Amino acid sequence: MKSQTKPTIYWSFLDYKNWKMYIAATLKGLCFVGSQNMPLEELAEWAKKRFPGSPIVESREELKPYEIELAEYLDGKRKCFTIPFDYNGSDFQLSVWTALSEIPYGETRSYSEIAHAINNPAAVRAVGTAIGSNPILITVPCHRVVGKNGALKGYRGGLEMKTKLLELERQGIR
Repeated sequence: MKSQTKPTIYWSFLDYKNWKMYIAATLKGLCFVGSQNMPLEELAEWAKKRFPGSPIVESREELKPYEIELAEYLDGKRKCFTIPFDYNGSDFQLSVWTALSEIPYGETRSYSEIAHAINNPAAVRAVGTAIGSNPILITVPCHRVVGKNGALKGYRGGLEMKTKLLELERQGIR
C-alpha cells in the first residue's frame, strides 16, 4: 500500500495598494486567491475541505512569483497569467474553469455562454455553482461572467470586488 503525502499549502497575505487578500500555492502552483479583505479563516476553511490534512505554512518566499503577477495585473500591466495553477475539482468544474480562462481580458460572458462553451447548454445553474467554487479568483477570471442581461451576479469575492476588477480591466483596454 502506497502512502500518500499531503501537499504543503504555502500562504501569504497580498497587501498591494487597496487590495488585501490571502493567496496560497502548493509546489505545483497557485491554488487559492482569497476574497478582498477576508480573514485567514477563509483560506483555512477552504484548505480543510480541498486539501484535508495538508499542512498550511506561511511563506512569502514561496508566493513571491504569484504576488508579482497579481500585482502586475492589479496595476493594469498584465492581461494574462503565466504562473502555474494547482486547482482541484470535478471534471465539470475543470471544464468551466478552463472556459473562464478563455474569456479575453476586458470582456464578459454570460453563464449561458459558458454553458454553451463547454457543450452543455442546459447546465446554466451547474455552471454558476462551478464558478462559485473557483478557488483562484482573478487568475481564473470568474469576475468576467455576468447575467444574460449584462447585470452583475454573485461573486465569491463580493460584488464590490467584481465591480472593481471589471473597471480595472475596462481602464486597461482604453
